[in-house]
Formats: sequence, structure tokens, C-alpha cells
Amino acid sequence: MSEHSFSLSRPGTSKFWLLIPLAGCLVFILLYIIAAALYPGGSHADVHSKGFSWQHNYWCNLLDEKAMNGEYNDGRYVAIAAMAILAITLLSFWIISANLLQFSKRARTVILFSGLLSMAVLPFLSTSLHDTIINSSGFFGLVAMTGTYIGIYRNKWYRLFMIGILNLLLIGINNYIYYSENLFYLLPVVQKITFLSCLVWISLVDIKFYRRL
Repeated sequence: MSEHSFSLSRPGTSKFWLLIPLAGCLVFILLYIIAAALYPGGSHADVHSKGFSWQHNYWCNLLDEKAMNGEYNDGRYVAIAAMAILAITLLSFWIISANLLQFSKRARTVILFSGLLSMAVLPFLSTSLHDTIINSSGFFGLVAMTGTYIGIYRNKWYRLFMIGILNLLLIGINNYIYYSENLFYLLPVVQKITFLSCLVWISLVDIKFYRRL
């Protein structure tokens, strides 16, 4: 695949819509910080602690109606809004990448359908089906992301490809810690590093799309 085939828009058409994933990443980070600031307190390390601990709390704690210290979680709806923004961000990213990276119609359908399924189950994240939702969303998200990796590699964007592989490694470390419970105390920090790394990668790829188109 040559970079000369990398085209989608019509002449004179605004391409600012390509920056939706970048804007979504920035808004998600902002809402994450606001939700964390509103979280009353409590973590697995100390249920009586005050406020959100970046070392001990998880993202899922922000989605709960009650904080772990038993108080009402004022940041819950901000976190839900952040999750909705994240879903829109990822879906728009996969729509853009599936089209701009010149996949076949079948491959494009697989990427978009997998991406849609990975986001469709997220509203049930704070229920008792938490682990099942995480596994299902992760599987379909991996399928969609693998397609994007292939397209990026074919375009010879090797640095972005390697950062993507790093993200996969971080996700693997998350899963290993979670299921093996080895070094479990590190999981909240590793989760946040993975979140940030993935969002930065999506933003960098999105900027690349914008510049190339």
C-alpha cells in the first residue's frame, strides 16, 4: 500500500472532522480528572481514605453510585459522560482508520463491527458482569485495533506501529496482574499508564491522518 493511495475527502471539503478522536481523547482526560476530583474517597487499600487515590483507585470506582467509603459518588455522572465520550472517540477512530487506510470492504466491515461491539457492552461495566464485560470489550477491541495496526504497518508508519505494540504489551501486563494477582498492588497505576499510553497513541495516529489527508 503506498501513501499516494491515502485519500478520502473531496476537494474543498473540510477535514477538521478527522480530529474528532483527538478532541475526544482530550475531553475524556478532562472529565476523568473532574470525576476523580469529585470522588469522595475509599479504595481497596483503605476504605476510609479521602478523595481519589491515583495510586490505589481504579477507573471503575468512579462509575459506582457509592464510593468505597460508603458516601454517594458525586463524580459518577461525570465518569459516565467520560465513558460515552470514550466510546464515541474510539468508534470515530475506527471509522476513520478503516476508511483512510484503504482496507477491503470485508476487512472494513470486520473492523467497524468489532469496534461497535467492543463499545456496545461498556454500559454494563459497573454491574456484576464486570469481568465478562471487560473480556468481551477487550476481545472485540483487539480485533478492531489489530486491523488498524496492519494498516499502519502497510503505510510504513513504523514508529506509530511500535507504540501500538507497546500498548498491547501494557494491556497484556494489566491482564496478567489482574488474573494472576501477582503484584496486584501495582494494577491501579499500570491501568492509568495504559489508559494514557493508548490515548496518546490514538491522538498521534489521528494527527497523522489529518496531516496526510
